[in-house]
Amino acid sequence: MGERIYGYHAIEEGLKKAFAGSTLYLVRGGGEKLARLEFAAQCTGKVAVRKVSRLELDRMAPGIDHRGALLDLGGPRKGASRLNEISVESFISSLGEGEGALVLVLDGITDPHNLGAILRSADQFGADLVIIPERRSVQANETVVKVSSGAAQYVPLSVVTNLSRELERLKSAGFWVYAADMNGDSSYDMPFDKRSVIVMGSEGSGISPLVRKNCDYIVSIPMRGHIDSLNVSVAAGILMYEFRKSH
Repeated sequence: MGERIYGYHAIEEGLKKAFAGSTLYLVRGGGEKLARLEFAAQCTGKVAVRKVSRLELDRMAPGIDHRGALLDLGGPRKGASRLNEISVESFISSLGEGEGALVLVLDGITDPHNLGAILRSADQFGADLVIIPERRSVQANETVVKVSSGAAQYVPLSVVTNLSRELERLKSAGFWVYAADMNGDSSYDMPFDKRSVIVMGSEGSGISPLVRKNCDYIVSIPMRGHIDSLNVSVAAGILMYEFRKSH
C-alpha cells in the first residue's frame, strides 16, 4: 500500500486530489456514510473501490480506527505531492508587491494530534504557509491528515532543514516575526504587521534559543484560569484569529 488516509472527512478531501491508481477500501455493508464515499470515489473516475471484510481491513490497517474505510493513494508520482507543499523561497516569490500574508512556524511540535488540529485552524483562518522542520518534529502522517479533517490537503506546507535560516529569509522579504511565549506582551494589544510570522514552540521546552533570536516580538495570550498554559493548537488558533482580526 502507498500513502493511506482514514477518517470520513479526511477521505472526502483526499478523493478530490487522488491520483489514478488509488483505491478506496470499504467494509461490506458499511451503511449510508460509506455508500456516499463509494459514490464520491466512482465520480472521480480515477479511484477503484474494493469491498472487504472488517477483518481484512483490520489487517491492512493494524491499530488504526478506520471506521470501515481506508483510502490508499498508491505510490507517489514523480514531481507530484498529495499535500500542498511549497518551498519558502517559492512562497515569497509568489507574493505580490506589498501583499500581506500570515505564516505559521512550528518549532518542535511532536504530537500528530496537535499538528492536525493546528492545520485545521490554519485552513479556517487562512494561513498562507505553515513551516515545520524535518527533524525533531512530527510530519504530516496519516494521523495528522485525519485529525485535520482533510485540511492538510489544502494548507500550504513547507518542510525545512533550518528554521532560523528560513526566518531570516522571510524577514528579508518584509515579514515581522512574533514568538508565542507566556511571558510576552499581550496579544490583545499587539499590532500584527500585514506580513506576519507567528512562531509556536513545543509545550514542553517552548521555542528553541536559536529560533527565538530571530523573533522581533514576544507575544502572550492573557489568561485567567488556574493552569499556566494552553494547548499549543488552541494557542495557535487564538493568535491566528488575533492577526485576522486586524487584517
